Amino acid sequence: MTFSSATSVPVYRTAEIRAVETKTGPGLMERAGLAAAQIARNLNGDRGHGVLVVAGPGNNGGDAFVVARHLKAWWNKVDVVFAGDAEKLSAEAVAAFAAWRDRGGTVLDTIPSDRQWDLVIDGLFGTGLRRELSGEFSALVHSINDIDAPVLALDVPSGLDADTGRVLGCAVRADHTATFIALKPGLLTLDGPDYCGQIHLCPLDIDAPTLCEPRGAAIGSGIIGAALPARRANSHKGDYGSVGIIGGAPGMTGAALLAARAALKLGAGRIYVGLLDGNAPAYDPLQPELMLRPLYELLKLPLSCIAVGPGLGQSPDAYYAVKAALQTALPVVVDADALNLIAAEPTFQRIVSQRTSPTLLTPHPAEAARLLGCTTAEIQADRVKAACEIATRYRAYTVLKGNGSVCALPDGKWFINTSGNPGMASAGMGDVLTGIIAALLAQNATTKHALLAGVHLHGAAADELAATTGGPVGITASEITPTACALWNRARKERH
Repeated sequence: MTFSSATSVPVYRTAEIRAVETKTGPGLMERAGLAAAQIARNLNGDRGHGVLVVAGPGNNGGDAFVVARHLKAWWNKVDVVFAGDAEKLSAEAVAAFAAWRDRGGTVLDTIPSDRQWDLVIDGLFGTGLRRELSGEFSALVHSINDIDAPVLALDVPSGLDADTGRVLGCAVRADHTATFIALKPGLLTLDGPDYCGQIHLCPLDIDAPTLCEPRGAAIGSGIIGAALPARRANSHKGDYGSVGIIGGAPGMTGAALLAARAALKLGAGRIYVGLLDGNAPAYDPLQPELMLRPLYELLKLPLSCIAVGPGLGQSPDAYYAVKAALQTALPVVVDADALNLIAAEPTFQRIVSQRTSPTLLTPHPAEAARLLGCTTAEIQADRVKAACEIATRYRAYTVLKGNGSVCALPDGKWFINTSGNPGMASAGMGDVLTGIIAALLAQNATTKHALLAGVHLHGAAADELAATTGGPVGITASEITPTACALWNRARKERH
């Protein structure tokens, strides 16, 4: 699935999908099976070895029987393995099983070892799975993964938690996933993107938002053009705000400069940098437009917003800087050691939660764990829940960084980013993101748009670099900034 033109696409947790299904009524299994069968037919083409369908013990297995029936009717050779008990199926799944048998279909108990297939349909488990797979089901998953053929998963790859993206013991590695009614968070974050392959959204003629208002959404690239209006010809640098970047302790000045350069290239009118390293150069030789100031002087300047944290450290000066930034009436972007200082200091936590100006927190999973007083594993076990808890507890706009970064708002709404790649696992990436978000804030983007557009643009720049260099290895934070600038200008031009 591509998100090239969308600002956002609804994403539903399992409980919300169930609510939609309840309001829709019967017949969904037939519609889901037909939609998936059409995708399978397009994927399979005219190849001659046929299709293997693996049907599980629940409604996902019922969907699989419908898929098998349609593929057989379209003259495909179809083998079905049924890993369940027909007497324990739901009424709708029983009807799908019976319709398959009426069509002349048969079922196998195990996957034959002496056959070849052009496509495998994974219909073992869908969105309802919550326990870890073991025994025969684990063995089936491993067998599916060992077959030398593309795999199409129904709704979610079996073994993947649809709400969290967590692998439940083991999971099918699908090349394609036909997901029904709406997107699920588990497809988009944590391990989901490594297991679901290309996502094919099958709405089944259901307008889900009219039946159940979504609290979540996937961020599409349309957000970039929507973040700010077109620039007027009659304007000057004062119209585009002033950003204060605070950080750069001894040995870490590069982090603050990366953030400052990103803020400059993404359109802020003036950038002031307050470095904690008293021996740092008086200017940035690579970007002399930046204005370096002593920390105490920077805090007295007429700024539009402050970003605190890149290369900050945890010295007494760092403590002072965080406290001073939080006590301003300005929007504040908080990153890196500024987050760690907030996590360690109850006074700072109280200040953040009581601020009337916007606060934007940008933790990676370990920093998020410190903010919530839990373990990194607990954060990763449910990234959407963790991001929402931070946003609610601190009354802050939050991005929990990682694969499928989760943005959460204080009102409980959440968004999963759909851009980015493994090349972003390198030093300085978070500093650049901080600068991008600060630049959008300075130019009067809403806090929501600054966060969502900044996060998506950051990942999209990495995707552009990976596409032009042949892969993600070797992408650096310094390269993200000019690429993000080019993408920003392109998106603005296309929209306006």
